[in-house]
Amino acid sequence: MGLTASVLAIDAGNSKTDVAVVAADGNVLATARGGGFRPPAVGVETAVDVLADAVGRAFAEAGVTSVAHVSACLANADLPVEEEQLAAALHARAWGTTVEVRNDTFAVLRAGVAEPRGVAVVCGAGINCVGMRPDGRTARFPAIGRISGDWGGGWGLAEEALWFAARAEDGRGEPTALARTLPGHFGLESMYALIEALHLDHVDQERRHELTPVLFATAAGGDPIARSIVERLAEEVVAMAAVALTRLGLLGERTPVLLGGSVLAARHPQLDAALRERLSARAPKAVPRVVTARPVLGAALLGLDHVGAPAEVQERVRAHFER
Repeated sequence: MGLTASVLAIDAGNSKTDVAVVAADGNVLATARGGGFRPPAVGVETAVDVLADAVGRAFAEAGVTSVAHVSACLANADLPVEEEQLAAALHARAWGTTVEVRNDTFAVLRAGVAEPRGVAVVCGAGINCVGMRPDGRTARFPAIGRISGDWGGGWGLAEEALWFAARAEDGRGEPTALARTLPGHFGLESMYALIEALHLDHVDQERRHELTPVLFATAAGGDPIARSIVERLAEEVVAMAAVALTRLGLLGERTPVLLGGSVLAARHPQLDAALRERLSARAPKAVPRVVTARPVLGAALLGLDHVGAPAEVQERVRAHFER
């Protein structure tokens, strides 16, 4: 079979992978969904095998065996050295003549803008921020966790809520309704019972993320401690965005700031209002907007940027994913 497709777009997160095969005229020939992409947990080759399953199904549907360019936006590609390693692993699969790997936050950014210009903050399980300009300059953070100065995301919020709730119950900290609402979510009567259940794995560690919506509901009910955690998250989001804008010389220009990930996309009223108020103070010309488009669209557009596709081709791809 000949080279009949232009771009293979891959958006791979910790929980799921989306791929799309895009023709040179912008028609989406096929899409497929696969499992999560977690090289730190399973190793690079095993993780790429997960991508290969989805890519194989999409290629079969599209009737192609390869493409001109692979545009992959991948979770856990946090450092340039990791991007290079993953790009080499993808290139070895011979899915495309050229391969470009970026962190998956770039897909959220590109999905939300008409040109590769702006800043995106993604807050899902973790938190990350990237920025880019059409000339290729980017701004980014390691986003590895506390050792790289990061705080936030669903896991960070749940951990903080547990910390305050535990100290409230035993008397070391201020009273908070979280001491009741967090264990109550799991049908338990006390923080002691929840601490024991988490420590002994009677409640699966993976379920900790369920406490983030409980935190927001408790904050909405007026609890001062819960509200202070939400305010801190707003401060973190704005700090990352403002630094990225400054690095790219965009602080003084009208620039989109895209907000993505499950926590920010939920549009919690307190968080939404707090981050917009802080952003207007630190970056008055920034234009915040929640991204609702599927990130694989961003991976496709980055691929089309790479091959020099005209605007009408990019709009055809966007229309497919936003219909």
